[in-house]
Amino acid sequence: MNKGRLEAFSDGVIAIIITIMVLEMKVPHGDTIESIKPLLPVFLSYILSFIYIGIYWNNHHHMLQAAHTVNGAILWANLHLLFWLSLVPFASGWLGENHFTAWPVALYGIVLFMNGFAYSILASLLIRHHGKDSFLARAFGKDWKGRISVIIYAIAIGTAWLWSWVSFGLYVVVALMWLVPDRRIESKLPVGGLTEE
Repeated sequence: MNKGRLEAFSDGVIAIIITIMVLEMKVPHGDTIESIKPLLPVFLSYILSFIYIGIYWNNHHHMLQAAHTVNGAILWANLHLLFWLSLVPFASGWLGENHFTAWPVALYGIVLFMNGFAYSILASLLIRHHGKDSFLARAFGKDWKGRISVIIYAIAIGTAWLWSWVSFGLYVVVALMWLVPDRRIESKLPVGGLTEE
């Protein structure tokens, strides 16, 4: 089946997620710089979460550019990814409102871990659907960056109860790793896009 509806639906859901995150930020009562200081943790968690949502949107776009069609399993895997992405505003809000304490930092990491896991399932199903010799399979390769990211998330979750700011720093490190769109696909795409294989 055509991938167009999956792309359009995913773009819409991701746009709503970003909108929900910004609406969660409350305007301070007061007109001094002091009135903004209590909101700094909320703003920091918003920035990181916005970057993560942007990373997923970029890489999801690139991955689907390399795909021709989708099937039912891919549709469900995409919904699984969107489910975990939709929890980012909640985890981000709890993280910021509680000033990066252990449980919110750990939950944020669990949500990021599950997003990474869901993305890898989607990628695997797309590769299986298109074949091990497809452009998508060749471009994805061994996906070391994805595997390393999930390992860092797991370490950060375990570290949250000892040093929550270290865990938050590890989440920032993973975001920096992925800040540039996934060039494995982008660099290999022909200028005019893919033609049918």
